[in-house]
Amino acid sequence: MIKELIYTSLGATALIKQRVEEEIKTLEKKGKIKKDDAKEFLKKMEKRGKLEDKKIKKELRSHLKELINELGLVTKKDLQKLKDELSSK
Repeated sequence: MIKELIYTSLGATALIKQRVEEEIKTLEKKGKIKKDDAKEFLKKMEKRGKLEDKKIKKELRSHLKELINELGLVTKKDLQKLKDELSSK
């Protein structure tokens, strides 16, 4: 379920980016926006998108860690610790 949510979000983001770029090109062709302004706008949008991506990933990791703890699931770190303890005996 989480995988599908991530893939859906990525797909939506790609679609939005494509539509924004198309709209800017249309505005540029109609002379309603300058080429340099369009490029600057796209750069700002890309930078903001990357920042939002980092923020979303950080929040998702935090929620997943909480969920793992609530469910009492064993992590790779837990397994490695157990292996180390067993091998030292």
